[in-house]
Amino acid sequence: MEKETIAAISTGMTNSGIGIVRISGPEALSVAERVYEGRDNIKDADSHTIHYGHITDGCETVDEVLVMVMRAPRTFTGEDTVEINCHGGVFVLKRVLDTVLKNGARAAEPGEFTKRAFLNGKMDLSQAEAVIDVINSESEYALQSSISQLKGSVKKKISDIRNKIIYNTAFIESALDDPEHYSFDGYGNELYNVSKEIISELSDLIRLSESGRVMKEGINTVIVGKPNAGKSSLLNVLSGYERAIVTDIEGTTRDILEEQIRLGDLSLNVIDTAGIRNTEDAVEKIGVERARAYAEKADLVIYVADASRVLDENDDEILKLIRDKKTVILLNKSDLETVTTPEQMKEKAGDIPVILASAKEEQGIRELEDTVKDMFLEGNISFNDQVYITNARQKNALLRAAESMRKVVESIEAGMPEDFYSIDLMDAYGTLGGITGETAGEDLINEIFSKFCMGK
Repeated sequence: MEKETIAAISTGMTNSGIGIVRISGPEALSVAERVYEGRDNIKDADSHTIHYGHITDGCETVDEVLVMVMRAPRTFTGEDTVEINCHGGVFVLKRVLDTVLKNGARAAEPGEFTKRAFLNGKMDLSQAEAVIDVINSESEYALQSSISQLKGSVKKKISDIRNKIIYNTAFIESALDDPEHYSFDGYGNELYNVSKEIISELSDLIRLSESGRVMKEGINTVIVGKPNAGKSSLLNVLSGYERAIVTDIEGTTRDILEEQIRLGDLSLNVIDTAGIRNTEDAVEKIGVERARAYAEKADLVIYVADASRVLDENDDEILKLIRDKKTVILLNKSDLETVTTPEQMKEKAGDIPVILASAKEEQGIRELEDTVKDMFLEGNISFNDQVYITNARQKNALLRAAESMRKVVESIEAGMPEDFYSIDLMDAYGTLGGITGETAGEDLINEIFSKFCMGK
């Protein structure tokens, strides 16, 4: 267990009204007492109280502050904690921190406060990982999913599954050790049903992890279409400002433009590409090839077609490129006299949804939002009773645990001895424990917390 007292700036390093320097550890109150000057004695202060005074460095006053005292164990880290609320200028924050470090604290490593909260049993590993996800949230769905995990949704679900596994493992071990009092009669069928139930639960979590990834990371989206179809105009509408140059001249966009935008409660990582067409222009040809490559790797393709122009062989090529992708077709320029109708496009596009739109008039955007939501998120999102795995490490653990449980089913079907069951049951149990941190090694824990921001 960590014994040193640590300190760090826990607010952003930008000039702002308020900044916080956090101190945590067995000497937190003593360190604060050495740098604080005011009417109150910090070392004797009641827990969860705030005190007005000044931070001093010898005879020099550094800043006017409010000092919050929180005594263990009712703190984020589970240790005595002091938070110094000072003015938020970068220089003054550093001066306050330097003064604290000079008086007995050590500079905290990235994520060390949260790591101590985990080591002191204030949260499990899935909740600790949710902390950084809350900080990095880029959309409402990402935030709500992270908050749900922070409240323990993943921990509860994994614990329920592990309890079923350990109960059956314990029964097998007991029956092997004491066959006079524990019988395996009919147990194979019982374990078979439980194992299939667990596999189903794990499969649901794995299936929903794709929605979780989308919530957390955003949807990697590529806008494709022929030159002058309105791709850049769409990017400008979605981003809310003139991100791309828009002219009547075909082939304006030759390189790749990237922008992160919010579409309702979703986050899209949008790439606007060069218009796809047959061309002899060497530079434009490179842009077209890049557009094809990005479309191949995208989670979502938005194909912008021009409703005021007749479909041609270039449109056919684009449809071939995107037919097996998650795609939405925006039949753009509906504010002009239309030549291509949604019905005509649907005849060529098959099952791909077609939306009549106008980037100029900002029409069809809400329908686009609803269509993308239906594509990537299953039904109505509820964070009260649904668990969304947003973490690749956790998903991989679920995949390994499901494979172990399938081996249990295979052993039962093959009529293998009961001790074979317990081997794979314990593999699944241990793997799932890695999600919550109960079986996670020190190297993994250090790697996870090293990705945290400083002061958290």
